[in-house]
Amino acid sequence: MTVTVYVPGDSGARAVGADEVAVALAAEASTRGLDVSVVRNGSRGMYWLEPLVEVVTPAGRVGYGPVHAGDVAALIDAGMLDGGPHALALGVTDEVDWLARQQRITFARVGIVDPASPEDYEAHGGLAGLRAALAMTPAQVVEVVTESGLRGRGGAGFPTGVKWRTVAEATSSVKFVCCNADEGDSGTFADRMLMEGDPFTLIEGMAIAAYAVGATEGFVYIRSEYPDAVASMRRAIATARERGWLGPDVLGSGTAFDVEVRVGAGAYICGEETAMLDSIEGKRGMVRPKPPLPAVQGLFGRPTVINNVLSLATVPAVLAQGAAAYRDLGVGRSRGTQVFQLAGNVARGGIVETAFGLTLGDLVEGYGGGTASGRPVRAVQVGGPLGAYLPADGLAIPMDYEEFAEAGAMVGHGGVVVFDDSVDMGRQARFAMEFCAEESCGKCTPCRVGAVRGVEVIDRILVGPPERRAAEVALLEDLCELMTDGSLCAMGGLTPMPVRSVLRHFPQDLGLEPERVGEGR
Repeated sequence: MTVTVYVPGDSGARAVGADEVAVALAAEASTRGLDVSVVRNGSRGMYWLEPLVEVVTPAGRVGYGPVHAGDVAALIDAGMLDGGPHALALGVTDEVDWLARQQRITFARVGIVDPASPEDYEAHGGLAGLRAALAMTPAQVVEVVTESGLRGRGGAGFPTGVKWRTVAEATSSVKFVCCNADEGDSGTFADRMLMEGDPFTLIEGMAIAAYAVGATEGFVYIRSEYPDAVASMRRAIATARERGWLGPDVLGSGTAFDVEVRVGAGAYICGEETAMLDSIEGKRGMVRPKPPLPAVQGLFGRPTVINNVLSLATVPAVLAQGAAAYRDLGVGRSRGTQVFQLAGNVARGGIVETAFGLTLGDLVEGYGGGTASGRPVRAVQVGGPLGAYLPADGLAIPMDYEEFAEAGAMVGHGGVVVFDDSVDMGRQARFAMEFCAEESCGKCTPCRVGAVRGVEVIDRILVGPPERRAAEVALLEDLCELMTDGSLCAMGGLTPMPVRSVLRHFPQDLGLEPERVGEGR
């Protein structure tokens, strides 16, 4: 009887030796005459346990990790192929507390299926959403997505159904669906993991969007730093065409839709939707003024749906399970689940998908286990390099779009980066301005010039005469206000957020007393 063993082909797992483990397993099985099938799946998202090896047993998949190539022979000796005990044994993987406490919808198949197998995809519920959508009218599909409360997972949190309705109502003989997979925020990796671990669900989500709005062509815009994701998506698209999931007659419905991968050059600004459109069109990525909105005049001047990977990959589950099942999760206006990504100085980094409403402290301490260094948590940045730094005593804030906005922060793409008490928050404030100066497209003056001036002002605060600090802080606050209100896009508009959070929560790292912040205005 063949024993199936799963070894992740996810690039994060491969970086710590998963390929070598897969080779060692195959070689050891061959030497011993054992009937073993090694399947390369996506990562389960428990990165501190990678490479994670799972063996299919009557009790379920039994996990072992972290496994290195040199461990394979001893593991087989110990009965790993029967799910036997060993120091690296984790028990049934689905029962590991980290996974058992999650509510995986977007990531339901990641780490479960063989990402290259269309049969495996369908066996685990794939295409149910697309088939349900094709049985409805396009307007009904838009209504289901609207009623679900699904919002953009790329950072802005804009209601997905509202965007789709705008494109659906636009008059044009040509419309597009664009997936923004330019995942450039620090501490984020969910888009990459999904494209590598369950690429067909993204294709299915894009096909549903295309049917709903009347689009016939789609693009997945992936950053060049993700070669494995590019390869995975291209392979999946080719397979989907062969199966009739894409092409001139999607699933025999008479609907035509096809998808193409476009690879970006790694510019952070191309994560902004209009700069991405310029890049797809073969131009330098530059932010476009709005209006017109891309939903009205987007790619090549045509109405365009632009959604993030996680937004589109959630759509099949919404259509398959119904709007209410998704809407019933979450809190307030933050419905459904979010895929949070734990990174930085954290003991247990990885993917946590759960309903909105748990606290930041639950994520950092409960799932993350505190810092990897063992030192106290001092700050947590949520939402990428332009997100606010929140102090350790402020981690009771619920993970909710509106709650974060009220706290002067943002959920963004769900990246959570942890810092211990050795961090210099003054340097982190400077980094925000320096990052903007480096990555600005240069189109608008507040961002292009403001970020350079911001670095200079922070440098004067850090190393200048103490008696000048209050005046320099006042100048910095004025500059932050100008960048927030005057920048063309979120690049310059959000850069002040981390700076202001340092002024508010960590003034001592800028040589200031808490009561001195804002003085001199």
